[in-house]
Amino acid sequence: MTATDPTPPATSSLAAGATHRIGLLIRDARRHRGLTQQQLAERLGTSQSAVARIEQGGQNLTLELLGRLSDALDSELISVGPAGPTHLRVTGGTPLRGSVTVKSSKNAAVALLCASLLNRGRTTLRNVARIVEVDRILDVLRSIGVAATWDEAGRDLTLQVPDELDLAGIDADAARRTRSIIMFLGPLLHRARTFRLPYAGGCDLGTRTVEPHMIALRPFGLAIEAHAGEYHASVAPTTTARRTIVLTERGDTVTENALLAAARTEGTTVIRNASSNYMVQDLCLYLQLLGVGVEGLGTTTLTVHGRAVLDADVDYTISEDPVEAMSLLTAGIVTGSELTVRRAPIEFLEIELAVLAEMGLRYTLSPEYRADNGHTRLADVTISPSQLKAPIDKIHPMPFPGLNIDHLPFFAVIAASATGSTLIHDWVYDNRAIHLSDLTRLGADVRLMDPHRVLVTGPTRWRSAEVVCPPALRPAVCILLAMLAARGTSVLRNVDIIARGYEHLYERLVEMGASIEVFSD
Repeated sequence: MTATDPTPPATSSLAAGATHRIGLLIRDARRHRGLTQQQLAERLGTSQSAVARIEQGGQNLTLELLGRLSDALDSELISVGPAGPTHLRVTGGTPLRGSVTVKSSKNAAVALLCASLLNRGRTTLRNVARIVEVDRILDVLRSIGVAATWDEAGRDLTLQVPDELDLAGIDADAARRTRSIIMFLGPLLHRARTFRLPYAGGCDLGTRTVEPHMIALRPFGLAIEAHAGEYHASVAPTTTARRTIVLTERGDTVTENALLAAARTEGTTVIRNASSNYMVQDLCLYLQLLGVGVEGLGTTTLTVHGRAVLDADVDYTISEDPVEAMSLLTAGIVTGSELTVRRAPIEFLEIELAVLAEMGLRYTLSPEYRADNGHTRLADVTISPSQLKAPIDKIHPMPFPGLNIDHLPFFAVIAASATGSTLIHDWVYDNRAIHLSDLTRLGADVRLMDPHRVLVTGPTRWRSAEVVCPPALRPAVCILLAMLAARGTSVLRNVDIIARGYEHLYERLVEMGASIEVFSD
């Protein structure tokens, strides 16, 4: 072996396809560790160019080299035998400490990835969440011909959409594993007169109708029929210069789909009962950079002045994620911690903080400042150990500026730490409240009133337990946070769903003092 070629020539190597996939895995592991190619090369005793070849799939890989790479990156890159599910071993009962910075919004990233299909120019998205949901949408985009390239640090993403999309080559498996695929309807109705889109999937949150999307998109000429796991779409040209759409549901993705359709439809579209939530605002800001006129940002009436052709090289930094901020605040609250959550998008947390103040939470806010998108209001939130009491009224979600539906489950684990009984009403999702009853395994008093309501009585003397992760993202995270509060060692099994919405959540909790071990069977 030489310093420029770390692979012994006489040793058998992996097939080319596997080499390429493992090269990408090595690249991502290096970036996660914050290493440059040169720094990894120094650990291996080789050259930067050799590391570059490995990451590009152009270098033969032996088991000996993979072992050295695993040691250098402190990461098991490959294991023998079928991969098992991922589990967490959590030793709780100790407060967290220090500070944590909120990462960018997953929901905004997904909306902007879909919106990139509108642009003939180059789209650069900065500070993109590296999570499974984003990867699934990228898999779909690449399968239809979109070039998507990460920068060296793995944080910024550049997308270039071809003149002709290969819609017949769509990655149906990736598409069916995310509900976000439904937001392809708005952009694609401008790209093809007929197309097929696999049914949407995602979390098990009960039946959620897609009819509001159909109502929003019919004025743009889109008609949909469902056939054997696919939406069959046809588009009839429209000549209306002005249209008004009244959404029957003030949903985030419904509003985004209407915006995506209106952006490349000439004339004026007025969208009433629109969501004004954080991901919608990010989408509006991006569309404005493309040259689309959007009025009413942050309100429930959006006026869109569309253009038939959008061709601009745009650079947009995604705003911070309020759901992650709420998750991190909850981790600190239930563990009785002194903790600072930095870069919290405060305008999307104000109702939640008001409810928590009523419950007795002690916290302070830094002076407000702007996110890198120039618009979103941020603040650093410092919480202190507090004696919580149940709120007088029930806790229920409302469209923004009300309490965020994705924040509601966190109030179940918070209420379990408070004195008194709290009624939590999840009227949006069928059966999601049922998953919150899993908190009883950890000692909480959670009574299911019906598929939408739970009554939580505290304070809880949390106890360790072994729990299988529910098939819904937010309740799964709630169980993890309760385990942080429970004395002793708990096991949370089958946690892969958490990776759909959170980037390196376990590692960041560990940095704040949590004891979490990731393991597989």
